Amino acid sequence: MNKKLAYAIALAVALAAPFVAYPVFLMKVLCFALFACAFNLLIGFTGLLSFGHAAFFGGAGYVAGYTLKSMGLPFEAGLLLGTAFAALIGLLMGMLAIRRQGIYFTMITLALAQMLYFVFLQAPFTGGEDGLQGVPRGKLLGLLDLGNDLTMYYVVLAIFIAAFALIMRTVHSPFGQVLKAVKDNEPRGVSLGYDTDRYKLLAFVLSAALAGLAGATKTVVLGFETLTDVHWAMSGLVVLMTLVGGLGTLAGPIVGALLIIALENKLGDLGSWLARATSIEWFNAIGESVTIVTGLIFIFCVLAFRRGIVGEIGALLKRAPATSK
Repeated sequence: MNKKLAYAIALAVALAAPFVAYPVFLMKVLCFALFACAFNLLIGFTGLLSFGHAAFFGGAGYVAGYTLKSMGLPFEAGLLLGTAFAALIGLLMGMLAIRRQGIYFTMITLALAQMLYFVFLQAPFTGGEDGLQGVPRGKLLGLLDLGNDLTMYYVVLAIFIAAFALIMRTVHSPFGQVLKAVKDNEPRGVSLGYDTDRYKLLAFVLSAALAGLAGATKTVVLGFETLTDVHWAMSGLVVLMTLVGGLGTLAGPIVGALLIIALENKLGDLGSWLARATSIEWFNAIGESVTIVTGLIFIFCVLAFRRGIVGEIGALLKRAPATSK
């Protein structure tokens, strides 16, 4: 299928989706899909595994929530300040982390992110373990009331499309080609005269900013921000989304985010329905076993779909013409 046609179909589905599904659930999926796409830009196209992206996602959420609730700033300012905060933290973290490679890079990002987690735990404006509650949505450009879920959905969809277009443009630009070269063979990139550390730092900051945009948007959508979003487990969750959907593919993180968030939100309902249908009370426990189910899905994908869902589908489509010949 032509890629432009596939994107057109996906856009049509996204535009019609809030009329058949709960808009808040769809907005949550879009926010996590953007988060996964931002993470995929770093690991899938640059080859850097960060375990600190929760710091950008949750940190931007706290900044956006505080500016909207306590400072009374408009919606646009909250998103911009949250994104700018994530980019700044990404710059500082990246300047330290890119000095190392492999597992050492990963562990530095994890350590720095956990340091930030304890800062948010102790900071007075975050609400500590209670979180930041009652974040207002406000109005877009002072005109559109974002308290309406349908209006808010289309604003979030526009943000996602703009960010996804930026990622696509980055990946297919000369800058993106250098990132791919760094991922494939960094010493060769250095021998060709590229300052690979500078390219990796730019990719890290861009990924952090987009992750921050996702986190700030999620806080506005749901109206609260908690420590869950800055905990290291959130960094593990975005790794899971990316790998299940398809590492190094543009659409893979979106599919992975949809699958994982749908499981988290709908697995309990499925368990209750099965319990009523079969009169087996044990099915009620399914809703409390989301991590077990997602873990099994991850293991299955690693063993059977190493390219992820989208990656395996793409490989099958490439083999199909050759088989037909």
